[in-house]
Amino acid sequence: MLLGALIVRGKPLPLLLRCCSCREQASPASAWARAISRSSSAAAMKQGLILGVFTNENEEGPSQFTNAADTFDKHVSGKLRELLAISGPSLKKGKTRIFHGLHQDFSSIVVVGLGKKAAGVNPYENWDEDKENIRAAIAAGCRQIQDLEVPSVEVDPCGDAQAAAEGALLGLFEYDELKQKKKPPVDVQLHGSDGTEAWKKGLIYAKGQNLARYLMEAPANHMTPTRFATIVEEKLKSCSNKVTVHIRNKSWIEAQEMGSFLSVAKGSDEPPVLLEVHYKGSSDANEPPLVFVGKGITFDSGGISIKPSSNMDAMRADMGGAATICSAIITAAELKLPLNMIGLTPLCENMPSGKANKPGDVVKAKNGKTIQVDNTDAEGRLVLADALCYAHSFKPRAIVDAATLTGAMDVALGSGATGVFTNSHQLWNHLYEVSSCTNNRHEGD
Repeated sequence: MLLGALIVRGKPLPLLLRCCSCREQASPASAWARAISRSSSAAAMKQGLILGVFTNENEEGPSQFTNAADTFDKHVSGKLRELLAISGPSLKKGKTRIFHGLHQDFSSIVVVGLGKKAAGVNPYENWDEDKENIRAAIAAGCRQIQDLEVPSVEVDPCGDAQAAAEGALLGLFEYDELKQKKKPPVDVQLHGSDGTEAWKKGLIYAKGQNLARYLMEAPANHMTPTRFATIVEEKLKSCSNKVTVHIRNKSWIEAQEMGSFLSVAKGSDEPPVLLEVHYKGSSDANEPPLVFVGKGITFDSGGISIKPSSNMDAMRADMGGAATICSAIITAAELKLPLNMIGLTPLCENMPSGKANKPGDVVKAKNGKTIQVDNTDAEGRLVLADALCYAHSFKPRAIVDAATLTGAMDVALGSGATGVFTNSHQLWNHLYEVSSCTNNRHEGD
């Protein structure tokens, strides 16, 4: 089919469109309609493929393909390896390269650099470099696919399908709920059948982490204590029938004599909430639970001891502890873990007002202890004190408390590690061992 238009002095004149096979004349409108239809069909069929390659030990010479990449290369008669060799130097860790038109099933092929094969656990950083390299590389590849507006992508498991799934979803996350123009969604699928169950597990892990990121990124006027509790309740009830959610209001908190928690909440017009979540995954209903307690300050201005205005907007994420522990319990419920868990999150804002705590005030906690408030920006320990006291009423096997408690931790450790204080060597050993797999470094005392 010949399509065209003649431009004469800026005015388009239609040309007759002739079908080369049947020599019949066709109208310009019908020809353009067929062309657009074919274009739309092609767009609907667009699919991407992400494949991984390792660098050699000496970082020179040709890249080493993963099993999936090697199989694909054989299907295209070695063209992928050939194009990769002539397109530039060997792919470095986390770098990408895009090829088009190699295979009829995939409009775009993104090759990602995985670094050295079998790098193992880094003894200095205490993390599994193989897993982290896969996560980072697949995340970069998925973002490339999204930039190309390809709606679906198959992902090479790269020898660790769980890490690949985590990287795919974590890499595509963006808080865009309030944006008019959003990036196009990308449906991620496993390429092949190697590691199907691990892939599913990785997707659950990544969704849990993305939920925590969503809760922390939302503006404080959209993520109030009440809204936070409602979102968590909806998520939990949709994923398991073994959960019970209690959204404790101000009257309940007062009845529990949680004066320390209430002293922080009273400075804001937003009502406080103590969110109590129970997950009973164990076959033994009486098995002592693992209790998570998370700091839930949905905005921390510092109160009367007000923070500097610079970067104060980041204090919308001062409920990071609450977001983390709630997401962890939701993930445990989706994985159907065989244990009993309880989550407690004291949720409120720390704001200056005529009703707010003042430096020098003395408040009474749930356990009867009195506390002198020297700095109202040390509100985290006030809300956690009552929640931790309440946690002991469940006779737990262990209590894990997560909080963005103090900027001094960032000064001491930077953003690369989480500080841990514990009175249990056994619990610390469990955390330390798991952190090498999840690449969440911990420094303990």
